Amino acid sequence: MSNGSFFSAPGRRPGGTLALVLATLAPLGLGGWLLWDNLGRQNDNGGGAPASSLPTVSSTSSPLPAQPPQLPSPSASPKNKSDDKPLTGKVVVLDPGHNPNNRDHPAEIARHVDIGTDEKECDTTGTATDAGYSEASFTLDVARRARTLLEARGATVKFTQDGDRAFGPCVDERARIGNSAHADAVVSVHADGASAGERGFHVILPKSVRGGDADTAKIAAPSRRLGERVRSEFMDATGSEPADYIGDGSGLNVRGDLGGLNLSTVPKVFIECGNMRDSKDAVELTDPKWRERAALGIAQGITDFLNG
Repeated sequence: MSNGSFFSAPGRRPGGTLALVLATLAPLGLGGWLLWDNLGRQNDNGGGAPASSLPTVSSTSSPLPAQPPQLPSPSASPKNKSDDKPLTGKVVVLDPGHNPNNRDHPAEIARHVDIGTDEKECDTTGTATDAGYSEASFTLDVARRARTLLEARGATVKFTQDGDRAFGPCVDERARIGNSAHADAVVSVHADGASAGERGFHVILPKSVRGGDADTAKIAAPSRRLGERVRSEFMDATGSEPADYIGDGSGLNVRGDLGGLNLSTVPKVFIECGNMRDSKDAVELTDPKWRERAALGIAQGITDFLNG
């Protein structure tokens, strides 16, 4: 800024040094006041970045660069309820349904295993969308995202398989893994293969059965509580509706023919996150952002159950 705006004539005059100092400080003070006033007006009017521009949290994303604290998006970040407690000391087993390599081992997964009340195939390949996105890929992705959220809350999380096995494990072994871990909760992640036009998710609860190595009398009630919490939080996180083709629209279905439930001695449920054979559900199931919300719903449902 030119000093000419503060002096009417050139040259030095008595007191010129003092005048020069004052002339230098005056614009600085004015600029500072304008900056303070501008910031104050922003604060008064709720100034700052709009919520839609705030970063979201993803378990697969790289760390964000350093920046001022901002509010996370509630649809893609761990929900912090006031009554949530750390999950330190809790053991959670996540069971990603099927295995991407099952298709290469048809004979091995076709052999029958004892599920207590009957015999069933060791495992299956699972279903897929019309475009070829497999259920096995979906379940691994969602389970890994849920693991990240639960471990951040202090839980010890174990998998029945992490894409690191040639095939399987079989359904009876999946149950034994949860039992051996003395898990406080087990959730088996799946996506359904129902008819096109049938939409929504549902949680499968163990029926009270007894036969052979199967005895679910002690876990049926706590498993229902786990399932109800997962159902509620999954709906909240994803906006999905309970299945319109099973469970009378309740989002809950009780079954006694699944070895993974029959042979469990700890609270356990399955969740069918949507119908891969329906084009509208498939759009969601193949969206990484939606899968992050699905993982959040599962993780929060488990947290609610363990804090209950």
